[in-house]
Amino acid sequence: MRPAEQSHATNAWRVGIISGMASYIDSAAIVSSGTALVLYQQSIGVTGDEIGVLSATLTLCIAIGAITGGRLGDHFGRRSVFIATMAMIVVGSALLVTAPGFAGLFIGTALVGLGSGADLPVSLATISETATEENRGKLLGFSQVLWFVGIMATSGLGAIVGDMGQRGGQIMFGHVGIVALIVLLFRLTIPESSIWADARQERESGAGTVRAQRVSIKDVLSQRIYLIPFIALLLFYTLTNIGANTNGQFGTYVAVNVVGISVETQSLIGIGGMIVGVLGAFWFMKIADGPRRMSYFVFGAVCLLVGYGLPLLVGFSLPIWLVMQFFGALGGAFAFEAIMKIWSQESFPTLLRSSAQGAIIAVARIVASAVALVTPALATDPKVLYGFITGAVLAGLLAGWLGFHNSRFNTFEVESKDLGQAQDELRAAGIRKDAPVADARRGGARSSES
Repeated sequence: MRPAEQSHATNAWRVGIISGMASYIDSAAIVSSGTALVLYQQSIGVTGDEIGVLSATLTLCIAIGAITGGRLGDHFGRRSVFIATMAMIVVGSALLVTAPGFAGLFIGTALVGLGSGADLPVSLATISETATEENRGKLLGFSQVLWFVGIMATSGLGAIVGDMGQRGGQIMFGHVGIVALIVLLFRLTIPESSIWADARQERESGAGTVRAQRVSIKDVLSQRIYLIPFIALLLFYTLTNIGANTNGQFGTYVAVNVVGISVETQSLIGIGGMIVGVLGAFWFMKIADGPRRMSYFVFGAVCLLVGYGLPLLVGFSLPIWLVMQFFGALGGAFAFEAIMKIWSQESFPTLLRSSAQGAIIAVARIVASAVALVTPALATDPKVLYGFITGAVLAGLLAGWLGFHNSRFNTFEVESKDLGQAQDELRAAGIRKDAPVADARRGGARSSES
């Protein structure tokens, strides 16, 4: 065992926490932007139109960063990319703290968006390649806990500095930069992924392993074994994210104008939903590596559909709104982003892993941003809005179930093997004799979904 491999094997949780902070920074940057820019509007004269441009820039740059950072992580390695991306966030945050006007804010927003977007797929790949079959789901699930912590910490900070004007906005952006700097320093101590290093070496030496043959996103689109999970993940995450993003951006609007409650009451309900989400995320960690993962996915899917679709049957009222928030938070723990992270790590070999997930994240963010443009028009009739959301989420959940409910293929189990050996094992598992490895979606060894 090489030193890097030994380090990865004995420090999986350390690497998982340091890498998983990408999710904390992602949520913290989004929440900070929403609050801090309003404070800047009141103090340094940023206009409403400029805030709209900056918000759109953040979303677009996160998407661009995800797709480019994922590919760079597969090509140049995990370590070099996640160090560079964290440095971008530090610089961008510093600009957001010190910028006197729109131009500096635009550059800082672009850097933070590009850095946080690029960091996500590479950091998740680092976590999965550090882990074992016994704790991979737990480590990836913990990144979702950190995502919730980022929201709660930033929201709490916003409540404290919300009446401090420009200084309050600077504190919020400074929080993102300081956390990113600390994470950057810790990441300097993390070695390159030994799995990526082995795959790269095998590729350069012309080895005949499964992972050495897969180096381009075209392999995802042209090989059935990768195309099926890619399409399933793309549909699942994009469509379910429409519901999550709409609730995040317009939930308070519906609560105040349709349900008839105050912003303060909605904020308290939101805190309660966040607590349910965090508890659900810890619960997911307990079952993520076991045989009941798909059963919990179905349970979460039903909860999500209740959470979005209930007012279509009984209308909007405070008790119904409370039930919606509870079931939405609980369902999201088992049938949304956390399970997407695991499926996307298991479905693609090392030299495609962060590229594929980066593309999935990018498409989901862009689609959510586009839907947000028409949501105000749909919101004039709340039942139409939630009917649309429920339909989109239902389609996404069906895509996830169809793509993975009977899956017995995990790339971590076969990618380091010789192509011929892998084909023999897959044929022994019942794959037709002439099937290439890339047609063996349901082959392989131990099922993680049974």
